[in-house]
Amino acid sequence: MPSRVSRRAVPRPFELHWGSGQIAEEATFAGEHHEPAVQLLEFADGSLSVRLCYYDHEGRFQRSPLILSQSEIEGLRESLKSTPRLRNLLTELLA
Repeated sequence: MPSRVSRRAVPRPFELHWGSGQIAEEATFAGEHHEPAVQLLEFADGSLSVRLCYYDHEGRFQRSPLILSQSEIEGLRESLKSTPRLRNLLTELLA
């Protein structure tokens, strides 16, 4: 399993059909087949969203469903320790 994780700059801009803003926090893990990511999206109006996505091992964003293995979940859990706002928002999901 790859041990390398791409370090993309945070914050960095994003743009969707319905709005744009900054990726404020990102937890990521280099899995065997891809690099899953959980991102805190902060829109220009101040609203927050969570995006579950993945990148290929060359760092290219992929537009397909995210599927996580157990080891990737464990790796993302460790990465989330450095993303307090994102972790708090995900905690609300599980409450």
